[in-house]
Amino acid sequence: MKKSILMATVVATVGMMSATAFAAAATGEALFKAKCASCHPDGGNIIKPKETLKGIKDAKKITTQIRKGGGGMPAFDAKAVSDADAKLLADYIMKTFKK
Repeated sequence: MKKSILMATVVATVGMMSATAFAAAATGEALFKAKCASCHPDGGNIIKPKETLKGIKDAKKITTQIRKGGGGMPAFDAKAVSDADAKLLADYIMKTFKK
């Protein structure tokens, strides 16, 4: 009996972890569509076409750019994009726009 309860707990925990990971990925995508896609369609850059999101290998560079802006990009403070959302965006950009 104890083994079946333990097994059920493990299965439920793994299932929740997978659902959480999926929700985070979906949130990163949703944030990108809402905050970034108008200027960065398909990882491009409508203002500076040679400076795309493709192949960026440093999440910190992305979060710094989100906060400071520059080069035609507005800065987004923590009220506009929370630190957690900035991390989700950086992770989404790095995974989605690999070279």
